[in-house]
Amino acid sequence: MTRPLKVGVQLPEVEWEVSWPELISMAQRAEAVGFDSIWLGDHLLYDLDVGPRGPWEVWTSLSVLATVTDRVDLGPLVASTAFHSPAMIAKQAATVEAVSDGRLILGLGAGWNAREFSAFDCAFDRRVDRFAESFTIIRELARTGSCTFDGEFNCVDNCIIHPRGPREDGPPIMIGSNGPRMLRLTMAHADSWNTWWSHMGNSAAGFADLSRDVDAACEDVGRDPAEVERTCAILVQLAGGKGRQMGSYLGRRPEPISGSPTKIADEIAAFAEVGAGHVQLVLDPITDASIDFMADVLTLLDN
Repeated sequence: MTRPLKVGVQLPEVEWEVSWPELISMAQRAEAVGFDSIWLGDHLLYDLDVGPRGPWEVWTSLSVLATVTDRVDLGPLVASTAFHSPAMIAKQAATVEAVSDGRLILGLGAGWNAREFSAFDCAFDRRVDRFAESFTIIRELARTGSCTFDGEFNCVDNCIIHPRGPREDGPPIMIGSNGPRMLRLTMAHADSWNTWWSHMGNSAAGFADLSRDVDAACEDVGRDPAEVERTCAILVQLAGGKGRQMGSYLGRRPEPISGSPTKIADEIAAFAEVGAGHVQLVLDPITDASIDFMADVLTLLDN
């Protein structure tokens, strides 16, 4: 038997001030126990109950993790196109793609946390309009290595990405959004779609509901829905978990998946049954012990 879907893990973001030795150790441990992928959030600053906190910069971090792992896919979950110029994001992605020898999944989104936009001098207005231009430039540069574009917000003149990574068409592009306009803008070109656990009620049924919106968007733009892989983040709570401080709950805090390895494996497998090809586990707490615990869950999924 084979695993019914790929299973990744998101490493710590702002749960504590994560040192580099800790982050490297956790990435290597995740690869050793059998995870298929490792993910980092692309955020700059949160205001939390414990005060302001921010993670390490995502592209630099992914390049480092690429040098200390051998097998797992790596990606931002997901990269905000507002934090850098689109051509620079394509350059950063090409670098991680090369350092990892073709293991990057290029997750992209428009961003949502106004606090970090204002703190780091990033434009928050008209985010979908801005994303549309950035997505065009990033996509062309990632897939062909060159782009000329003259838009309202961005202009690149004969931009060339050199050197490029090992895959001729660049890394697969994953879109993290549920918005109808965002889906229409991206589904003609994306390789995969991703949704966050709180957006889908942390359930396979909720995931299936949102996935039908992706089907509709694909059909609207003349794309076969089967060509777009469906992925999602899932919250899993283990012993000692008290709720991860990260991301947006949209006013809702759905119940996490929890229980024995068998129960957790069964609930993850349920996402494959409704069409998920890859999931990213958001573990609470996100510790070495939690990663080790998941080894039994992954073994059960393999059988």
